[in-house]
Amino acid sequence: MSPGKRKIAIGIALLSALFAFGCGGGGGEESGAGATQALPQGSEEVDLRPSDFTAEIDNPYWPMRPGSRWTYRESNGEGGVQIDVVTVTDRTRKLANGIEARVVHDVVSQGGHPVEVTDDWYAQDAQGNIWYMGEQTAEYENGKVATREGSWEAGVDGAQPGIALPAEPQQGIAYRQEYYAGQAEDQGEVIATGGQAEVPFGHFTEVVSTQDTSPLEPRVVEYKFYAPGVGPVLTLDVSGESGREELIDFTGGP
Repeated sequence: MSPGKRKIAIGIALLSALFAFGCGGGGGEESGAGATQALPQGSEEVDLRPSDFTAEIDNPYWPMRPGSRWTYRESNGEGGVQIDVVTVTDRTRKLANGIEARVVHDVVSQGGHPVEVTDDWYAQDAQGNIWYMGEQTAEYENGKVATREGSWEAGVDGAQPGIALPAEPQQGIAYRQEYYAGQAEDQGEVIATGGQAEVPFGHFTEVVSTQDTSPLEPRVVEYKFYAPGVGPVLTLDVSGESGREELIDFTGGP
């Protein structure tokens, strides 16, 4: 068994121990391999045509209608709890590469005080892939901005966009999520489809799960779970860190 497949097998075993998780027939290696070729990898440059993109995002596993709002509870396994509120705004931003992207506002707070505030930029291509186009982020200490490190924009200073979620998730599809050398190099891989997830907001079926990694933090492995019609419902740190982010409230846009 290759190291990559061994990692996936170990990860699924860990998930089974945490909660009920079912793997469905979401496509084998042959179908996944074909889709992988069309998605960005590593640091490779992409030449995207603005006319192929829209800020109206309707991917069934992560629809981003303006007004949609997700509230998550984050625990780090050591007693610390943070609240993360993600809101799809009615604003768009034209990026350096000419693509108009949807602005999604993300506020992480602890004890009622902001810890991190971010505007993320997403756009969807004609095939239905959701692209992550960059972010403007600020981390706070004692109520003041401590750093904006990690901010990047596709097409600026060598930064390249990536895939937030494929149009048709199939087991084995791998892709770059973002690339800004030395600061943002996240990678994703679909590890299962047709699963289940239980969070405070409810029980979900036909869930897609991904494994997220980064060469900048090679010991950290994170699993994310996407429910149809809702989007991300659960995130688990399964290596390198200890944490759980679960959906506690959701309101879809009009």
